[in-house]
Amino acid sequence: MLRRLELQGRISGLDGVLYENRDRGHSQLPSGLFPTLATLTYDPELQKADLDHGLGGAILFPMITVGNASLAITKGEVPRSLPRLAMTTKAGPARAFRTYSNNHLYVYPEHRDHDEKDIFPANWPYMTITQGSSGSDQPFLRALLMALAAFPPKTRTILEERKLVAPVLQMILRYSQKGIYGRDSYLSGKAHPTVFDAEDLLPERMVSRAAALLPADIPPMVQIRVLKEDFAQAAGLAGLPEELFTTPSAVARVWRSLEHTREIVLSTDPTRNPTDRDLTFHWVLLRGDPSKIAISPLDPAGRTARIRIDWHDTRPIAPRDPRTSARVDIGVIAWNGAQFSAPAILSVSFPVHQIRRYSKQAGEEARLLFVDYDAINRGADYDPTLHWSAPWSDIMHYDAGGTLAGWRREMTSGEILEMDTQGRTQDGRSMVHSMGGSPDRPMLEMVPDPAD
Repeated sequence: MLRRLELQGRISGLDGVLYENRDRGHSQLPSGLFPTLATLTYDPELQKADLDHGLGGAILFPMITVGNASLAITKGEVPRSLPRLAMTTKAGPARAFRTYSNNHLYVYPEHRDHDEKDIFPANWPYMTITQGSSGSDQPFLRALLMALAAFPPKTRTILEERKLVAPVLQMILRYSQKGIYGRDSYLSGKAHPTVFDAEDLLPERMVSRAAALLPADIPPMVQIRVLKEDFAQAAGLAGLPEELFTTPSAVARVWRSLEHTREIVLSTDPTRNPTDRDLTFHWVLLRGDPSKIAISPLDPAGRTARIRIDWHDTRPIAPRDPRTSARVDIGVIAWNGAQFSAPAILSVSFPVHQIRRYSKQAGEEARLLFVDYDAINRGADYDPTLHWSAPWSDIMHYDAGGTLAGWRREMTSGEILEMDTQGRTQDGRSMVHSMGGSPDRPMLEMVPDPAD
């Protein structure tokens, strides 16, 4: 298809496109596969500084860049894939958006973060995460480069100038998957998973869709802004922030509060429209229990929406999928009358390593009755960079008006304490911050992820 389109003079090819391998050849795109593609080589001095290794974005290049790294942190107390590392380190989300919004798109394997469970704390469009370990990135690299080569010259020029290459490639990848046919399937969780499976990859559809994209039909990169929210900078017994990250096209929160219901209001006003077409916005539940989530657009075009979420326990990520998840994802997708955009995504992750029970009486707001914090004693998995474990369970007490009056703390050791709402015992001891917190973060060593 590409050769035929090239002979007809209808596509831009890969002149001026850069390939960056960031695992020092462990999963290298074969040389000669794309003869006009430039391949980056790092000077030894830059290699010594590790600027060629790991997550992309250490250096931004003044040209379209597609890259990969089949690496993972496999040692220490906090093993994780590179995408989860990016989501859970302070500067990672901003760096990921910086690449996405500067015509850079990287591909990374999920290496053990999306097998029996999806343990990513968020979903975002900033990179392509592939199911599997080393080598699982290669089919996606090839497909993305073929789609990139297939853009008509005028379309590619505008994409490059407006820095929309990565968002549009993400839209094309998502819309071209096996089983995604038409509007309804694109506006669903199936089109926008955390991790992409090569079994659903259809490069010929990607090439066809890219070659048909006209300059007047280019969709925007959706950007969102938080207008109002219940998620706090200090919540739960440990008083930790519930903001995991807030970036222009992905917002992530960690549910730490004891409340049963939370609310957030988001606006798409920061979105810049690259064409003269009018935009409407679709707010889509990508993951979560529909009976526990209410999405209410606040204007006819859907530029602003109020989202109300109830507590979620672990649930399957999708029908007929054996994997489980402790996260809610809500996407907002722009429609310009000709094309849908890639999504911006709100993610909320839940501390399901805790056991919580809420009241469910009809006509009354649910309230917390019991919470078991002792994940370590129960052998429950949790991410120590985000969460903690403590050797006790709490049984809540409420006054006649339904206001929390304190709780009874049952220690794993057998000791029983009566606590007030400030976390103090009857003899004045504070027990709020005495739980086992996150360990000191060890040095994180990135190594090639094993083939298994």
